[in-house]
Amino acid sequence: MKMGVLGSVAGKRSSLEPDYRVEVQDGDIELRVYGKLLLASTVVPGGYGDASGLAFRRLAGFIFGRNTGQEKISMTAPVLQRQEGVNISMTAPVLQEKAGDAWRMSFIMPGMYTMETVPRPLDDGIVLEELPPRRVAVLRYTGLHSVRNVEKRTKLLRAWLENEGYRAVSEPRVASYNPPWTIPALRRNEIHIDIER
Repeated sequence: MKMGVLGSVAGKRSSLEPDYRVEVQDGDIELRVYGKLLLASTVVPGGYGDASGLAFRRLAGFIFGRNTGQEKISMTAPVLQRQEGVNISMTAPVLQEKAGDAWRMSFIMPGMYTMETVPRPLDDGIVLEELPPRRVAVLRYTGLHSVRNVEKRTKLLRAWLENEGYRAVSEPRVASYNPPWTIPALRRNEIHIDIER
C-alpha cells in the first residue's frame, strides 16, 4: 500500500491507499490494475445519505477496536460504496442478492492483513470479503457525492468505455478519499467500474 496525501479543511493528512498500476490515462479517466484487496463491508438500507452515515459509523467502530483482538486498524482510502439491489447485466461475473433499497460500504484493510490474520468484527452487520485482482476504469472528480453527481459521472464513464471498446463487468462503485468535513472543491472522488476488453 502506498501513502496518499488527503486534503481537508483542517490541513493535510496521510492515509494508506491500495497499490495499483495505471495502464491508460485520458484526462480524468484512468484504467488501473489492482491486486487482491481485503474489505470489511456492511449493507445498510435506505437512501444514499442516511445509509452512508450509519455504514461509516459501523465500519469505523470495527477499525477503532470493536473486533476480536480489540485492535486498532489503520484507516485507508478510498471508502467504497455501491448500491445494492440494482439490476446487473447478464454478462457481469458478479454474484449479488437483491437487497432492496440499500447501499454497501466497504473499508479496504491495510495490506499487512490477510483473511486469516485480520481481526474479526464483533458486529454481525460487518462481513470480511476479498476482491480478486482486476482491471478498473476510474473517473476522478471533485465536489460532493450527491446521487446526481454520482449518476452524472457514471454516465460519462460508461460512455467512454463504450466508445473505447471496453465492457463493464461490475456495477459502479463510489470511491471517497476525504473526510466529510473537507471543502468540496478539494475532495478526491472517483467512480470505479470493473472492466474487460
